[in-house]
Amino acid sequence: MTSFFNAPFYTVGLYWSEDRQPDRKQPAGWSGLGVSLQESRKTRAMILAYGLAGVAGALVLFAGDMLFYYQPGSDDFLANMAAAAPGRVVASGLCALLAAWLYALGSGQVYLALAPAAAWLRALVFGSFAAVMIAYGVIHGAYVAIVVAARNAAAAGQNPAAAVELAWRANEAMRDVTMIPFAVFTVFFTWAVLTGRSLYPRWVLVFSPVVLYLLKGPLVSRLSGGWLVVLGGGYLNLLLLVFFAVSTTALLRRR
Repeated sequence: MTSFFNAPFYTVGLYWSEDRQPDRKQPAGWSGLGVSLQESRKTRAMILAYGLAGVAGALVLFAGDMLFYYQPGSDDFLANMAAAAPGRVVASGLCALLAAWLYALGSGQVYLALAPAAAWLRALVFGSFAAVMIAYGVIHGAYVAIVVAARNAAAAGQNPAAAVELAWRANEAMRDVTMIPFAVFTVFFTWAVLTGRSLYPRWVLVFSPVVLYLLKGPLVSRLSGGWLVVLGGGYLNLLLLVFFAVSTTALLRRR
């Protein structure tokens, strides 16, 4: 019988039955998982599709960041948001919705990559990662309130920093809560990869979201001007762009 988390993948021919999901520490490859050649081809196609969805989500939400943050010749984020044209604010909000869908779809790649893991571990890693991916879109969408408050304050000749305080606190609260599934994903994803309970080689952990996240401070602190706005403002989506690209490459190279 197919488990709940296997059901969506079974409908497209991507499914490992319970006896094909041993909690093995060193999976030999697709054949070692009991995957036929036909299933392997379908699986690779879905890995590519999910990976492209994740990459597309990162690019879309990066564009959304730039619609909020980027103004030629200025690296003052708040002033740039206050100067954002109404059309840019609306377009950035739409980017949040589209990216949330793409990121959620892309998280399916992590589910497939944990085929050798026990069902509970696979579900936990997938569920926590999907929660973070959805939160990306929600938090960016809520950022519209910050931008609108900054715009209204600037138009009234008031201090934008004071005007955005409440909206910023609400956004920070959402970020704080999102750190819970992010921590769960980080711990169990790292353990699964290190112990061979995934299809990833161990070097993939160098490009895991938590490692790239921890590098933000050292990298961004050295930037200024346009580079600060582009790389600093879009960093959280750029790190997912790197992760999905590396994840997809590593999985497709597997024999």
